[in-house]
Amino acid sequence: MKRLVTKCVVGLSAMLCVPGLSVANGPKGCKHDMLKGQYVFTATGFSRAADGSWFPKAIIEHIDFKGDGTLSVPAATVANRTNDGAVVQSPPGGVGAYSVNDECTGTLQFTNGPSFNILVAPRGDELWMIQTNPNNVLQGNVKRLW
Repeated sequence: MKRLVTKCVVGLSAMLCVPGLSVANGPKGCKHDMLKGQYVFTATGFSRAADGSWFPKAIIEHIDFKGDGTLSVPAATVANRTNDGAVVQSPPGGVGAYSVNDECTGTLQFTNGPSFNILVAPRGDELWMIQTNPNNVLQGNVKRLW
């Protein structure tokens, strides 16, 4: 009986280790092709006015990641972009480029627009962006819609 209990304990211990091994041997790193599909970007932050004061801003943006390092922007709404209190619909057609490194960090640059550092979740369903342009503090979350 003691022998049977010992075998069961050893066998159970080995089985409990298997899931850990499969995770450890799973896919490693990130690539730009994991960002593919339609996403929504929501962010809040501040911009610095010419007089040195800071004013709040916010954005909701639809981003189509193409999976090849390029993106397009079919729609965006920006609140208080120039400290005038206006909520503005940006015209569709914006484009940009992004890169994703092995460690799931990267960059995103809108053509003729702001640039961001990004951190991508392991499956590419979500990422976080922080604006890197001077005189701006804007950070937000990007989630895949489909």
